[in-house]
Amino acid sequence: MDVSTWSALQTASRERSAAHAPVRETLRRIIGFARPHRRRIAVFVLLSTVGSVLTVLTPLLAGRVVDAIDARAGLSVVAWLAGAIAVVAVAEAALGLLTRWFSATIGEGLILRLRTAVFDHVQRMPVAFFTRTRTGALVSRLNNDVLGAQRAFSDTLSGVVGNLVTLALTLVVMLTISWRVTLLALVLLPLFVVPARRMGSRLARLQREGAAHNAAMSSQMTERFSAPGATLVKLFGRPAEESAEFAARAARVRDIGVRSAMVQWVFVTALTLVSALALALVYGVGGALALGGALAPGAVVSLAMLLTRLYAPLTALAGARVEAMTAVVSFERVFEVLDLEPMIDEPTAPRTLPAGPLDVRFEAVDFGYPAASAVSLASLEEVATLDTRGGDTVLHDVSFTVPAGTMTALVGSSGAGKSTIAQLLARLYDVSSGSVRLGGVDVRDLRAADLHGDVGFVTQDGHLFHDTIRANLRLAAPAATDAELWDALRRARLAGLVASLADGLDTVVGERGYRLSGGERQRLTIARLLLAKPRVVVLDEATASLDSTSEAAVQAALAEALAGRTALVIAHRLSTIRDADQILVLEQGRIVERGTHGALLGRDGRYADLHRTQFAAA
Repeated sequence: MDVSTWSALQTASRERSAAHAPVRETLRRIIGFARPHRRRIAVFVLLSTVGSVLTVLTPLLAGRVVDAIDARAGLSVVAWLAGAIAVVAVAEAALGLLTRWFSATIGEGLILRLRTAVFDHVQRMPVAFFTRTRTGALVSRLNNDVLGAQRAFSDTLSGVVGNLVTLALTLVVMLTISWRVTLLALVLLPLFVVPARRMGSRLARLQREGAAHNAAMSSQMTERFSAPGATLVKLFGRPAEESAEFAARAARVRDIGVRSAMVQWVFVTALTLVSALALALVYGVGGALALGGALAPGAVVSLAMLLTRLYAPLTALAGARVEAMTAVVSFERVFEVLDLEPMIDEPTAPRTLPAGPLDVRFEAVDFGYPAASAVSLASLEEVATLDTRGGDTVLHDVSFTVPAGTMTALVGSSGAGKSTIAQLLARLYDVSSGSVRLGGVDVRDLRAADLHGDVGFVTQDGHLFHDTIRANLRLAAPAATDAELWDALRRARLAGLVASLADGLDTVVGERGYRLSGGERQRLTIARLLLAKPRVVVLDEATASLDSTSEAAVQAALAEALAGRTALVIAHRLSTIRDADQILVLEQGRIVERGTHGALLGRDGRYADLHRTQFAAA
């Protein structure tokens, strides 16, 4: 063998090892998730073993019946053997039900743990993860892929254990009865092994492709079936194009389903044919031996029946390999999400906030948004490769203080870094350098529950869940009484509207609150803020998208919400922050001016330019 050939063989060997390594790692992690159920798994294996012993007993008893009839042993012997067969059948059925129950509970328990782990992990991911990920693709991981993994334990596991034991016992008994007939019957065994290996990898590839297309369909449905998505499609007159795109993906899933079904059908049919040929071989050879007196007639019948119990497990195990490879793909896609680092960790030694009003301090803060590779997956974004951009500094040496009980406003051009500052205060991201302090405590030293309990947000879109007014309000205070809910609504200038609704607090607001007007949604989020009773309030352009009438109502509600609290206000309309104790002007991630409204106008700088531009018409 020359050097080039030897090198090629080594390369091929390394590639095969590399391909199997992820599968071995996935199996190791699956075992780790199954470890809490090890006692039930042990009982399940024991029951499967007993059931397999009973499976082998029936052919032996049937052979004894044939021998008893051939020997004219008498009715009582035949009746006793027939009764034994009936008892074995009943016991086998009962054990089958019990084994299936254990299999199902193990599988469902593991999937409950896996699904909960994924859900909790996703909740810990940074906001950047959600801004990049397609929701439908993420939901597909939690539903379709977790269900695919479930089948590995609820269906495949029970079959593998039982069939392995049955196969071993059947082979031992057949060799005991006639080793010559058994070896002849196993001549066709290679026809099982080779197709199983090839079909498994082929079906795994189809499963990966099908999962990707299913995730794409879920993403399209999630986005297009939301109120803003459906409106956008209608406004641009694209229903036909959307339908064609969805149909193309659905057709691909159909084609993959047909190919998978045909591959499995051809595989199982071929194995069934081989089993039938082996059965013919047993009857032929065994019958010849029986006619020559070398084998009892009952032994031939037992061998024939045992053969079905030999090739049936072989067929099932070959199919189980296919199912296992498919399940491994599902597990791999789930573990992909679990392997993403959350980036925001709970402190190991958390501190507590001081009592009373809280000040806010930014100290020499630099910040750059994380790159896509740190927070996302190409498969969740449905792109071939992740965007390599990211990591550029967007805030430069930002330092300021918001004294307790005062209002500081952030103004500046779009993209100047105003919302980024608000997100750092809520620790939706961590600073690259410097620190953000609340009441003198670095926000990285606070538990998330403590921080978010004392920092309340009102954003521009006023997001609400598709639930009742009561449920949306209690998101901030789960134990709030109806009296407290009505008090918050009154202070948010919304009690009259809610009282006029037929279902009152039980009125469903629709997805993202779209059954309410923009001003009503904002006032409802302000009512939610009042229930939370935070000591620091962040308003992120809370009135930017409202008309003058709605803005007046929301401003009145905001005045109630800000009373006595430390406030950080991001403002687009400069008229709303004239009375701020301090105004910070940001440009390109830097504070370029600071002062009161009057003082900044007097300097005739960037703030004065913004003011003139906004009020030019007036």
